[in-house]
Amino acid sequence: MITLDDVRAAAGRLAGVAHRTPVITGRSLDEATGAARVLLKAENLQRAGAFKFRGAYNAVAALPAAERARGVATVSSGNHAGALALAARLHGVPAVILMPDDAPAGKVAATRGYGAEIIEFDRYGQDREELLAELVAARGLVPIHPYDDERVMAGQGTAALELLEDAGPLDLLLVCLGGGGLLSGCATAVRGVSPSTRVVGVEPEEGDDFVRSLAAGERVRIPVPRTIADGQQLPIPGELTFPVIRELVDEVVTVSDAEIVDAMRLLFERTKTVVEPSGASAFAALLAGRVDAAGLRVGVTLSGGNVTAARFAELVG
Repeated sequence: MITLDDVRAAAGRLAGVAHRTPVITGRSLDEATGAARVLLKAENLQRAGAFKFRGAYNAVAALPAAERARGVATVSSGNHAGALALAARLHGVPAVILMPDDAPAGKVAATRGYGAEIIEFDRYGQDREELLAELVAARGLVPIHPYDDERVMAGQGTAALELLEDAGPLDLLLVCLGGGGLLSGCATAVRGVSPSTRVVGVEPEEGDDFVRSLAAGERVRIPVPRTIADGQQLPIPGELTFPVIRELVDEVVTVSDAEIVDAMRLLFERTKTVVEPSGASAFAALLAGRVDAAGLRVGVTLSGGNVTAARFAELVG
């Protein structure tokens, strides 16, 4: 398992490279949720538009020079794809990205714009992990998994480290949950710095693989979920992230697509903040009352903002 020292080492690598994203507050947020204070960690304003840059950059920066020269590869629906493409470009190494053929057009364009080679696949009919393994073996690339990589997990945890440093003590931290990289990293940071803070992960109702897995005591595979939260369309918890979350996270809750849209709309109308569906899921849980936050200081990750104007208008209009 990763440690607080791993997260702090990642923070050192990211210093001066990643944005120290702001903490958004507002009386209307407190009133809408019943919390004493809502503190939003705005990772939608991170480089490449999502928290994923933290983990991707840390992973590439930590590679020995000989491995880095081979080039890197990953599989991602969009945010990790763009983040790794940018991290690779900053280090002057090639990147090859497997992306679903229905990945959001804006995320595909951004990834290609950073200079990565893109290979499409059918997320509903092909096994993403097998495809990545085959690509790595065929080309001799170094895999940088979007969440099942300790360097990635540690990098993502720097978001919570910054939030605690900038916002002060938290009673509750809500974290968007897909494969578990962000949640495992944030939980590690919080347990090391503020052990009394309650940590809750949030995933879509249609993609409740972590809820089922935690109930079963082992990783449970579900069909690839059909949800507007494309960054959370994963069928099974991460092999490395699951034990961390099982040990360090207090609870995992789910939200509906409709609740995610409500959260996106309120964030836009009250804070003038554009967040993609996956990035709004943690706030959706707070807004919909899926967790009891009455009178608490609540930190919330807004994990990404990579959504086109057309798609955003389609969802919230």
